[in-house]
Amino acid sequence: MSGRERPWHLRSGEPIGLLGPQDWMDASETRAVLGALAADGAEVRFVGGCVRDAILRRPIKDIDIATPDPPQRVLALLDEAGIHAIPTGIAHGTVTAVIGKAHYEITTLRVDVETFGRHARIAYTDDWRLDASRRDFTMNALSADPEGRIYDPFDGIADLGAGRVRFVGDPQQRIEEDALRLLRFFRFHAHYGRRTGMDARALAACRRMAPRLATLSGERVAGEVLRLLLADDPASVLLIMQGQGILAHLLPEARDFGRLRVLAWLEARGLARAEVRPDAIRRLAAMLETDRAGAEAVGERLKLSGAQTARLVAMAGPRVTLSADLDDAAIRRTLRRLGADCFRDLALLAWAARRTEITRPSAAETAEWSRLLDIALAWRPVELPVKGRDLLAMGVPHGPEIGRLLAEVESWWEERDYRPGRDDCLAELRRRLAG
Repeated sequence: MSGRERPWHLRSGEPIGLLGPQDWMDASETRAVLGALAADGAEVRFVGGCVRDAILRRPIKDIDIATPDPPQRVLALLDEAGIHAIPTGIAHGTVTAVIGKAHYEITTLRVDVETFGRHARIAYTDDWRLDASRRDFTMNALSADPEGRIYDPFDGIADLGAGRVRFVGDPQQRIEEDALRLLRFFRFHAHYGRRTGMDARALAACRRMAPRLATLSGERVAGEVLRLLLADDPASVLLIMQGQGILAHLLPEARDFGRLRVLAWLEARGLARAEVRPDAIRRLAAMLETDRAGAEAVGERLKLSGAQTARLVAMAGPRVTLSADLDDAAIRRTLRRLGADCFRDLALLAWAARRTEITRPSAAETAEWSRLLDIALAWRPVELPVKGRDLLAMGVPHGPEIGRLLAEVESWWEERDYRPGRDDCLAELRRRLAG
């Protein structure tokens, strides 16, 4: 909190403004959940991200609700209203209400009695300000009642307006409570901050506490890093993290921020192609300077899924180098070996790398890179029209000879741009057998 005198409405807990009409607030599912929770007269509010993003007029992803009622009472109220309830985190006071496809996370107001790193012994409370003081950043401590009245105990709206990510309370203490907040600070700055600068106290605390990142699980780290990478300009924030010594504890392989910046621009604004969307794994690969073994190690460190790690390895240590001047037949051969998705990844990374080398790309070169993506979009997988059983039928015994002959005919077929059909391929097999 700042040292300046707080306005009366913040000191007294009065609302400071009103949200405009919100479809998500007025939805019948939302009203049903609110009605159930308020059946005994309890005060119920929306909290956190949905309020923050509604103020900024951004899309609402998750709807979180808080109530002073304990979780067992919440379960009973939802059951009485015929609403399906799941005790998703009941030990920490959290219940999820489900109506159709709509999910609502409902948490009882809490206060920390004692903290143990990321864990805490909590007590339930009916004090909204005490509950808000547990939040990480002032913009996440906002709440709104069902009528849309906004409560802002820590000047979060002012910080939102200034593009300033500020911790609730002392930054170092909040990071000591949970080291993941260090990464959340940079992630939130990437999505909500302005380039004019970061909160100096917070940045100093992050620098001091960076060694604590080693205590976090790979899954938690990956969750924050991948979300950060989906920001409009992740490279600017990651450069600051590198300068402050943060990335050395997470991703020492991350060094190519120029390629990352261009790739993010291509994905979000430069191409305007439906098949090219911001992609966190592709952006992660763009900033790594490593080989296949190094990319495999990054995937293991971040506990990525097998599919994510395979993509990362294919991009960070490509077996094929793409360039804008490939002819159509070479492109199709490469597409068949890699698949359209991997080809598109490598084409975008190669294009981004090329754009870091030249000030003004020519229209002709831009058209050539676009041509690669066009061909990849239109590509349909093709299979060699003959199989091993065809050679068996010709009298070739089981063994390595079948594989050798198929490989030779496949190369012959590829050289002719996959045009020969089954009859032609069978004839070529017979010709090679006769030879």
